[in-house]
Amino acid sequence: MSRYSMIIQWSIEDQLFLVTIPEFADRVVMPCTHGISREEAIRHGEEVIEMYLEAWQAEGECIPQPSTLQIA
Repeated sequence: MSRYSMIIQWSIEDQLFLVTIPEFADRVVMPCTHGISREEAIRHGEEVIEMYLEAWQAEGECIPQPSTLQIA
């Protein structure tokens, strides 16, 4: 499992859970995937993360670092 963040939000308009990956926001159109259920949206989000990381690595592009939450 990756350490990238996923924001999952319900869309009334689309009647779907939409997935945004904050670390990819500068390079990928957001939201980047969706699901009928939260579980499906999470699964699709993980698949998208893996897909982009593999593509960027294959193309020799810079890979965004996962963000971390620091609680003081």
